[in-house]
Amino acid sequence: MKGVVKFAPGVGNVELRDVPEPVAGPGQVVIEVKAAGVCGTDIHIYHDEYSSRPPVVLGHELSGVVAERGPSATTFQLGDRVTSRTYFSTCGQCRYCLTGRPNLCNSRLSIGSGVNGAMAKYLLVPEGNLHRLPDNVSFLGGTLSEPLACNVHAVLMVNKPLPGEEVLVVGPGAIGLLALQLVKACGARATLLGMPADESRLALAKRLGADEIVLTTQVEELSESLAGSGFDAVLECSGSAGGVETALQLVRKGGRYTQVGLAGKKVSFDIDQIVYKEVQFSGTFAHVWQAWDPALRLMASGAVQTEPLVTHRFPLADWREAFATFQRHEGIKIVLEP
Repeated sequence: MKGVVKFAPGVGNVELRDVPEPVAGPGQVVIEVKAAGVCGTDIHIYHDEYSSRPPVVLGHELSGVVAERGPSATTFQLGDRVTSRTYFSTCGQCRYCLTGRPNLCNSRLSIGSGVNGAMAKYLLVPEGNLHRLPDNVSFLGGTLSEPLACNVHAVLMVNKPLPGEEVLVVGPGAIGLLALQLVKACGARATLLGMPADESRLALAKRLGADEIVLTTQVEELSESLAGSGFDAVLECSGSAGGVETALQLVRKGGRYTQVGLAGKKVSFDIDQIVYKEVQFSGTFAHVWQAWDPALRLMASGAVQTEPLVTHRFPLADWREAFATFQRHEGIKIVLEP
């Protein structure tokens, strides 16, 4: 089968290659991948800004059907519509694994970076990783189940917006638009910050429930209107130096700042602002298993919509154009269909 493979360390070194079809071992399943999302992490791996173990098939956002079951894999049936958590293996013994935080395990290997991922026709995962896609969620919408689980971790489990709070979401990409919907599901008031070039993304944000849209060109005006106060909470989803600076500027004293977006490089900011304002500053990385059931229930109920975020679909052979589209900041969620 063909797969989008990071074949060696260094910038680039990605191409469509023949790779062996996986075979399910004990407790494992093979998924026939119907859709695989292009994530910023895939782009960071392409540019050698995120750790990977070449040669490795990229991709960790997926939906598909169970195509093969190995011995002792009995929970799911052939043909079941599924998505998957991304951790292929962890040590299971460190303080992080034992306290439900396998995302921080030093021995963790994830699909798409440590072992072969979803940008191929078939994907091998432990059966325990699987989650059933809700019946009303398409394969396209299902590719955003993993990003949504990451957001549930960041927004609901770490930042914890309260009803009536004023929350700023920085960045109208897929992560920001999912975070926006979670903020609204909490009963808080959501303001989304984007650039003038984000016109179509910001229009979708309004349809998804944003109470206010603010452009980066309006930040000083917004700061003055806050009259020395600020937002109760901010979720920085852009991973940009400007986004971090603006988020720290606009969070109130004693407010909560959560860094969700990855920059892929060092970012400089005024750390004294965290001290002077007594900001509760936190970061979140990937997902924890506890985030998945809430994420899937929110998708099933319609409280969070994922399919409207899918703006581009490419066959696997056109992965280069898919990556280029992402890097040009066109559309929102780019999906490959193996």
